[in-house]
Amino acid sequence: MFYFLVRRLAVMVPTLFVISALIFIIIQLPPGDYLSTLVSELEAQGENVDQEKLDFLRQQYGLDRPVLDQYALWLKGMLQGDFGYSFEHNQPVVQVVGDQVLLSVIIAFATILFTWVVAFPIGVYSATHQYSAADHTLTFIGFLGLATPNFLLALILMYLANVYFGTSIGGLMDPKYLDQPWTWGKLVSILEHLWVPVIVIGTSGTATLIRRLRANLLDELQKPYVVTARAKGLSETRLLLKYPMRVALNPFIADIGNLLPALLSSAAIVSVVLSLPTTGPLLLKALQSQDMYLAGFLLMVLSLLTVIGMFLSDIALAALDPRIRLTGGRLR
Repeated sequence: MFYFLVRRLAVMVPTLFVISALIFIIIQLPPGDYLSTLVSELEAQGENVDQEKLDFLRQQYGLDRPVLDQYALWLKGMLQGDFGYSFEHNQPVVQVVGDQVLLSVIIAFATILFTWVVAFPIGVYSATHQYSAADHTLTFIGFLGLATPNFLLALILMYLANVYFGTSIGGLMDPKYLDQPWTWGKLVSILEHLWVPVIVIGTSGTATLIRRLRANLLDELQKPYVVTARAKGLSETRLLLKYPMRVALNPFIADIGNLLPALLSSAAIVSVVLSLPTTGPLLLKALQSQDMYLAGFLLMVLSLLTVIGMFLSDIALAALDPRIRLTGGRLR
């Protein structure tokens, strides 16, 4: 196990290096750069552009250098804790991002917790009570959750939260706490607003998880080892938790690597509707304006979460399922 962890940690470093190169290449693929986009917008508004100032800015930010030189400078800066400069916001990337990464992670973890706490009991109950009235009802609710657009559910919950709970519409905290240091009051305000985006973002994921767990568990409950264990007199609860449940959880543990970045990136539309200060809308705007250093930093954060998530899922799978071996060689 120890050597497996060392090998995986050693592989993570070159993996992130390759990912950083791919990110930088993809960001550079569209023609022009942020200054070209800015010039086009100014010309469309009928304003004149000072070419000398434009050349000075290109030279100052290194945009006149070859792509490899720009990538080397960006990579060197990241290794030293300097993530570049945001052209659009006219600030260092770290200052632009601020609390948005932290708030995005809080929403992501709360959504994962909500999804798993709701989905697992329902999925297990549906599998163990197949074709019952409760199973059909829960299946209908699950399909309804999959079919309802997130932005529509967001608008409905915003209205209900404001009318029945007095929660301010939009945002993740009361306006008075915006751009303020962290205090107990700010944390309480975030928790008061958190339930709306968590329910909206987690609804479709919960419905999907219920269906997958039900299908996996039904498949395991029909296998011979379950029949044998039941014939030996093992109680249904212990039988369910000790054998089929552990095997049915394998796909969900394997999905940990994709879960966090998916929640952080796929909630962009919901974040726009709810005016959430998260990384989704910020990344979308940075890509549209070709703000390369800001977009590169956010994409690297998503990539880092993916790599860490895959590492954790491998460890959890090995602990959950003894059939998964972490060493090579033949069984003796």
